[in-house]
Amino acid sequence: MMTHKERMLNALSRKSVDELPHGDGLWGETHQKYLEQGKLQKDEDVCTHFDMSWRGGGWLNSTADLDFQDQLLEETEETKLVINGNGATLRWFKAKSGTPEHVDFKVKERPAWEDLIKPHLLTVDRRRINFEGYRHEKARAAAEGRAFCWSGVAPFEQMHPVCGHEYMLMGMALDPEWVLDMVMTFAKMTLMHQAVLFAEEGAPDFMWYYEDMGFKDKPFMSPAMYQELVEPGHKLLFDDAHARGMKVLVHSCGFVEPLVPGLIRAGMDCLQAMEVKAGMDLPRLAAMFGDKIAFCGGIDIRIIGSNDRAQIEEEINRKIIPVLKAGSGYIVHSDHSIPPEVEHDTLTWFFERASSIVSRL
Repeated sequence: MMTHKERMLNALSRKSVDELPHGDGLWGETHQKYLEQGKLQKDEDVCTHFDMSWRGGGWLNSTADLDFQDQLLEETEETKLVINGNGATLRWFKAKSGTPEHVDFKVKERPAWEDLIKPHLLTVDRRRINFEGYRHEKARAAAEGRAFCWSGVAPFEQMHPVCGHEYMLMGMALDPEWVLDMVMTFAKMTLMHQAVLFAEEGAPDFMWYYEDMGFKDKPFMSPAMYQELVEPGHKLLFDDAHARGMKVLVHSCGFVEPLVPGLIRAGMDCLQAMEVKAGMDLPRLAAMFGDKIAFCGGIDIRIIGSNDRAQIEEEINRKIIPVLKAGSGYIVHSDHSIPPEVEHDTLTWFFERASSIVSRL
């Protein structure tokens, strides 16, 4: 039998496996539900409980001013309005997961970026690095035979917390040199801190970058804008990973199919998420790109959430078999993450059934 690490690295390299690697993330509400049902025990490790194939760590704190203490501007029973070290005013929900409402930003154009944000990002600040968490998860993965990845955000997900999506996208059209400067500054800042972490704690097995670059049926930018403004930062990051002998997995929610050729040019080895309700389709992607990249996810979470095993079986077969027949690698994962509609026993069965599909082909 192969180890989880061997399966994961083989899948990323589009090589054969004895069964598919698997994993996913639980919403906070899902975790709480499983605890209340007695399916999970207090302080029980989710990765161990579901015998997932990898662990991750190393998330970099990309907030510009680490000395700024978040200021509470307003509070209700349901929300709190906060201004943070990026100069962003955000309204957060207290009792549920999700992204905050973007209320206002101090950075709307290049001068505020250059005055308020960029100076904080030009040198290493060890406070950005979670050394202890990285060390702990890396050691656990090694002891358990699981793969270990550095996981964190890349420039697109580092820019919009500073200026919001709207100002960032307007900048792409009206002041592209400003956006390119943000991309390259964040990419170089990330590499500086990774270099310190890896020198002191050792490199991971692969890299996992989060970049939510799409919404329903469309990406946030055109392929030409991606190539001009974002791809250079991605290439800088991905080339560094490849120079260290690591594969690169990129997560992106939303419809990003038009950006995939550019991501491949930049060096992406595996695309993760492939959100069905946004318009992504795993068999179509496998037909177009299966000879170049591996895939992780793409299984409609709404079908998993139905808890109907016949429907889930049909979804597994329809999505995964074309990937494997295309000669690509595949990692079992939903097309997003696990909401509370998914019952614990359904999730356990899904992992087992999907992972074993190679033995049924």
